Amino acid sequence: MKSIFQYQPSSSDLSFSVKEYHQPYFTSPYHFHDCYEVILIAKSYGKLYAGTKVMNFNDGDIFMFAPGFPHCFYNDPSFAASGETAHAIVIFFHEDFMGADFFSKPELAKIKELLLLARNGIKLNHPLNRQRAFFKQLTHQKKMSAFLMLLDLLHQLSGLSKKELHTIDQDSSKIKITSGDGDKLDAVFQYVLENFKDSVSSKKAATLAHLNEAAFCRYFKKRTERTFSQFVNYVRVTHATQLLMKKNWSISNICYECGYGNISYFNREFKAIMGMTPMAYKKSFSLLTETDAEPVLQAF
Repeated sequence: MKSIFQYQPSSSDLSFSVKEYHQPYFTSPYHFHDCYEVILIAKSYGKLYAGTKVMNFNDGDIFMFAPGFPHCFYNDPSFAASGETAHAIVIFFHEDFMGADFFSKPELAKIKELLLLARNGIKLNHPLNRQRAFFKQLTHQKKMSAFLMLLDLLHQLSGLSKKELHTIDQDSSKIKITSGDGDKLDAVFQYVLENFKDSVSSKKAATLAHLNEAAFCRYFKKRTERTFSQFVNYVRVTHATQLLMKKNWSISNICYECGYGNISYFNREFKAIMGMTPMAYKKSFSLLTETDAEPVLQAF
């Protein structure tokens, strides 16, 4: 398993990198880079662990992360079993790729603000097809053309309103993840993702982290700002929001599909995290789609 830090060098003929990934499923562990990333999920779906938050991701989503912002895209097991190919295009660049003070120029003030916002992770609420097309076009451009297209993309993103740019994790400054945490946390996150619909135990998670159960519970709370059971509920409720939006299922069916065995407990946990009951969320979704993208779950 790779460590949590992943170095991304620029290509030999460009001051930044554009990489296209075609895989049966995404394999990168929970990690961070020493550069900015702008990511298009061209084809895939699952759960994104970003900073201390969990959210769903789907085809066509666009994200931006600053250096040091930990994240991982975990495919839903149903995607991995579908035979489809996960496809993503990622742009990597350092803030000083055009010189130390390049983005301090007054003409680039809005892009500078975008870079600062990316410290907390960004998801585009309503990405446009022309923004998605930029990524594919960049994979075929050379030198000056690629450079101008990257600046154009950053210019477009920096001009979006706050409703169009969703900050993922306002508490990112509290993240206590270090390079030594990669193996432990990635194994635990993968275990929860693959088993949250059934039984999940802190004892099993502790074994995967090579800790005894008591030490694991302390370690997990210190690193993620929540208990292991809170995290499991967080993942289950994240999945429930997706089902409420996309499936015409009863609340009881969604409850059991997300790993809950008790509807009252499911309703209580859902309301504690989302601020409303599952039924209220389902009824309000038609309004949410008109005004904003899928909400990211808030911190406890």
